[in-house]
Amino acid sequence: MTTRPLEGIRVLDLTNVLAGPFACHQLAHLGADVIKVEAVGRGDLARNLGSDPDLNAAGMGISFLAQNAGKKSITLNLKHPDGKALLKRLVATADVLVENFRPGVMARLDLDYPRLKAIHPSLIYCAISGFGQDGPWVSRPAYDQIIQGASGLMSVTGDADSAPLRVGSPIADTIGGLTAAMAVNAALNARPRGCLIDVSMLEGLLSTMGWVLSNFLIGGQSPGANGNENPTSAPSGTFRTGEGLLNIAANKDEQWQTLCAHLGRRDLLEHPDYANREQRKSNRHRLRAALEDSLAVKSATAWEAELNALGIPAGAVLSVQEVLESEQLAARDFFEDFAAGATLDRDIQVVSTGVKIDGARPKVETPPPALGADAAEIWGELGLSEDDLADLREMGVI
Repeated sequence: MTTRPLEGIRVLDLTNVLAGPFACHQLAHLGADVIKVEAVGRGDLARNLGSDPDLNAAGMGISFLAQNAGKKSITLNLKHPDGKALLKRLVATADVLVENFRPGVMARLDLDYPRLKAIHPSLIYCAISGFGQDGPWVSRPAYDQIIQGASGLMSVTGDADSAPLRVGSPIADTIGGLTAAMAVNAALNARPRGCLIDVSMLEGLLSTMGWVLSNFLIGGQSPGANGNENPTSAPSGTFRTGEGLLNIAANKDEQWQTLCAHLGRRDLLEHPDYANREQRKSNRHRLRAALEDSLAVKSATAWEAELNALGIPAGAVLSVQEVLESEQLAARDFFEDFAAGATLDRDIQVVSTGVKIDGARPKVETPPPALGADAAEIWGELGLSEDDLADLREMGVI
């Protein structure tokens, strides 16, 4: 099978910042021809976001570079009548349109799904928003932090002293993007094609919290913050060692027994407070202290190797730098490198997707585009000449 199963599929990416661009990032890596349609003069807000001020000033912020490789860029004023007309001509050439405007914006522009469907009945129209296209919260603006708070995720992150806490990466945005990409791929397989996909970032995030939510929906228990403890088992959490932190997940009885034997702690096996999983969960704090006494004689990396060899899931807690420099990711061809050139003032490295297909990593061939870099190519396909483009620029249409 090819690593580009979406080759020949055209996607119009009308999205900004993260959830939508991340969805189209997945589609581009699977081979889709993704055309990023950006606001005239400023483009995607992410072009000005990131930790490097020089890149932000150049409109190539790190936040933009992270999820826009492999795309083409044009600019278009969707408020101008000629801009609307040009988008409709583009839609006629596309298979998919993805947008993450607030609900109602595309309708006010006369560019919503019913109007575009009339032009192109087989269009797959994917709308990503914070809370979905209807409901009492429909008009609320939303960024990742808002959704993390509204979803209850922050309330179960941290411990009793620190919760609620924001998760350290924009997980609501990225899960929203993955949800959209999954739905688009499913819709591409449908016959006949053509539908409206309504992605709610809130619901996408909640759908990944099934174990937590079901404790309330089915068990009647209001979930709380458990810190680094796994509430379903013990010992299962993060432990101090002689050097560094170590995650251990001895979730099965045989793993618990092997752990105690390896640590020379037969006393824990024989203690009535730890006789079964429920007892260990109830007494997890005393159990943690006992295990950390034994773990203090070696480093987290040493214990990681020993416990994994015994079939006990264990892993040192790494920093971002440590995992990015790990031999595992290098061996798995996880990164994409782009050399300095017309659109980049330096070499950059970004991450690919989380899959391999038949042993090969799906990758894209071009770096993140400069704003409007592909105007001549895309508009040329519609028969517009350089003189036409000059006139449209003069009018502020492109």
